[in-house]
Amino acid sequence: MAASLSLLEEHLSCPVCCDIFRNPVVLKCSHSFCEECLQKYWKDMENPLCPACRAECSSEEQGLSLALKSLCDSLQKGGEKIRSDTCRLHGEKMKIFCFDDKQPICVVCYTSKKHKGHTCYPIEEAVPDLKSEIQAVVSTLKNKLANRNAAKMGHQSWEEHIKGQAQRAEEQIRREFKKLQQFLEEEETARIATLREEEQKKSEVMRERAETLAREITILSETVVAVDKEMEVDNITFLKNYKAILNRADCTFPDTADTEVVSGALIDMAKHVGSLKFKVWEKMLEFVDYTPVIMDPNTMSSKFTLSDDLTTMTYCDERQSLPDNPERFLNVGVLGSEGYSKGTHYWDVDVGDNDNWILGVAKESIPRKTQVKMEPRSGLWIIKYICGKYKAGIKSYVQIVVDESPRVIRVQLDCNRGEVKFFDLTKNTTLCTFKDKFTEKMFPYFNSGSGICPLRLLGKAKTG
Repeated sequence: MAASLSLLEEHLSCPVCCDIFRNPVVLKCSHSFCEECLQKYWKDMENPLCPACRAECSSEEQGLSLALKSLCDSLQKGGEKIRSDTCRLHGEKMKIFCFDDKQPICVVCYTSKKHKGHTCYPIEEAVPDLKSEIQAVVSTLKNKLANRNAAKMGHQSWEEHIKGQAQRAEEQIRREFKKLQQFLEEEETARIATLREEEQKKSEVMRERAETLAREITILSETVVAVDKEMEVDNITFLKNYKAILNRADCTFPDTADTEVVSGALIDMAKHVGSLKFKVWEKMLEFVDYTPVIMDPNTMSSKFTLSDDLTTMTYCDERQSLPDNPERFLNVGVLGSEGYSKGTHYWDVDVGDNDNWILGVAKESIPRKTQVKMEPRSGLWIIKYICGKYKAGIKSYVQIVVDESPRVIRVQLDCNRGEVKFFDLTKNTTLCTFKDKFTEKMFPYFNSGSGICPLRLLGKAKTG
């Protein structure tokens, strides 16, 4: 009888859910399905297809099979007890769980050749361990869901920051262009278009990442809800569905969400607003002030603010809310927007009355998220002024003796000769010289810990 019932169930099972038909409907291709299963399968389809043969069909062409529904209802009522806890092959009550086949079995199955050598335990012993295993899987899924939600919020804040950068850049561009003659309107329009294009591209990247996270969150949420629901059924039903539950919960998403943002994700502020007047006025063959080095706000520690033209840095007592992008210093410092690997370059910094500053050059690969020693071995060639003393950034620090505090410091980088020099421009004297071999790009480095006076880059200097 059990074998006959099993064969009957096989012919009366929905191909989609593999269960006895519920409200069965017949398509024009003669295939039958549960009405609910068919609607779910068609949910996202523009042109509905038969799940079995892929023939085109429509909801108007489906018909409810009353005879089939009556037969399935009778089978479900009559066979409920047998399907619930009785072996379909032997008619015996299932009291054992086979860990190899991940299915409950009866004593006769246990003694058969099919399960010879398999690991089997009484159901009462197996259920707690299996539920604990499923709970661990659910816990992992919930952690992934939490990570995706946190990542989504992070990406939203990045997008807001990008929009803020674009807005500030646009405002500055407009202010600068108002100072120019009417015929420069075309140049203004071109630059704003470039800015808009970059904003759109980089915002699109953030939106795509957010959409991916949203899709994964939806899948994980649905999986968690479905698995939780499966856990609430009786033990036998749970054990029958155990393998399917594991397969459903076996999400292929990585444990680490795709939240790590690559370098260059933010708006290139230096490209749009750095030395803007010079770049535009150069087309008019007019002389304008030019700052050969500008600071990169995407590398700036949250302890600073920069002026609109990216030439003046001011120390802040309170940290700003800034994205933790890979280029940004976690603690202190800001780099120039451009690195150098050949030639001679120099820039002048007005230190004024600032009583705590560091100036120099840094290699491109200098760690941004950890504290490093201010010395060449760490990738920094600097001098600093603190506690009324000038010191060179080498091991144990070497004090630099001056007759009078410099007001303007020139930093000169000679990539070809491997040389960094510091000058007091007021007296035109050399303060310190480093000689080394530079194997990568070198960037201007600025740092300040004083609220008395900002550090300001001076214009009208030229690079070699």
